[in-house]
Amino acid sequence: MLTTRTLHAVSQAETKAMDTDALRQNFHFGGMFSPGEARLLYTHYDRMIVGGVVPDGAPLTLDHVAECGTASMLDRREIGILNLGDTAEVSVPGGSHSLTRGDVLYLGMGAGAITFGAGGRFYVVSSPAHRALPARRITIEEAGRIKIGAPETANDRTIYQFIHPDVMESCQLVMGYTMFHGGSVWNTMPAHVHDRRMEAYLYFDLAEDNRVFHFMGEPQETRHIVMQNEEAVLSPPWSIHCGCGTGSYTFCWAMAGDNTDYRDVDMVAMADLR
Repeated sequence: MLTTRTLHAVSQAETKAMDTDALRQNFHFGGMFSPGEARLLYTHYDRMIVGGVVPDGAPLTLDHVAECGTASMLDRREIGILNLGDTAEVSVPGGSHSLTRGDVLYLGMGAGAITFGAGGRFYVVSSPAHRALPARRITIEEAGRIKIGAPETANDRTIYQFIHPDVMESCQLVMGYTMFHGGSVWNTMPAHVHDRRMEAYLYFDLAEDNRVFHFMGEPQETRHIVMQNEEAVLSPPWSIHCGCGTGSYTFCWAMAGDNTDYRDVDMVAMADLR
């Protein structure tokens, strides 16, 4: 079963007037992981799609998505697939790939229908593409890594880069995840924006009774959204994106836009946050 919700882009001026419910309706995506279903969010931020695919005892195929306007979802798109479940197969007409938990699979434009094998719990991120590129499975051992932050500032973490120019080629999709060390809970702080690209976060590995307070908005007009385990949040190009958890967690970040330069950011000074 496939369900897709469309999310239209909103401006800074509109966001300033939103209450909690409106913020969640326009930027938050929960309940995406449901057994036997593929649940997608089609966004008007660089036409990114995010979603969850959970086969329930039998394979589940993702092919035609009406919102894309093409016969098959990947006719003019690329996709990154992160497995959060048990080892499972993901196959397309050109071949099959076995993904263990934490592996990321890249499929390029024109790859065809995607069949997700039972046992897996898949987070998917897709963006428009302009040419076909080879499929590749990337393990955490093959991912690029950046050690950043410190225990003293509660942001000691390692950034793992999977779909990234230093690891492999894509059209515009960049994707990876960040893991925290020794009780650190702050992500992406000091904050930044990047007007050339939008971004989506999926928070996972979060205990049931813990939460992440995700901060967004213009630097001088910040807002927050309270996140539970395996929920996603969208960050428009004009918004900061950072968060603090009440316990340990991991988050998957994915970007699409004008470039794939991970370091193309505009830093925000702490003194400028409001």
